[in-house]
Amino acid sequence: MPAPLVFSPRLLVGLQRVLVVALLLPILVVPLVAAVPALTLLPFLPHGTDSALRLLGAHRDYMSSLLTGSRSAE
Repeated sequence: MPAPLVFSPRLLVGLQRVLVVALLLPILVVPLVAAVPALTLLPFLPHGTDSALRLLGAHRDYMSSLLTGSRSAE
């Protein structure tokens, strides 16, 4: 009969972090990929550079709020 798996708390913390990154990665990448067409066209439109900068700023704020909220209390 095989021995039961025993995980140390340190290993579980590492696995938890890997799982959080794996779950958040698509959430972070999809909006950026969706914004690529806008970021390629906006600079050629009137006042498009300002709009592109606002779009990137909104994406940065979105990412930082997701990553800050996902940190575990240690």
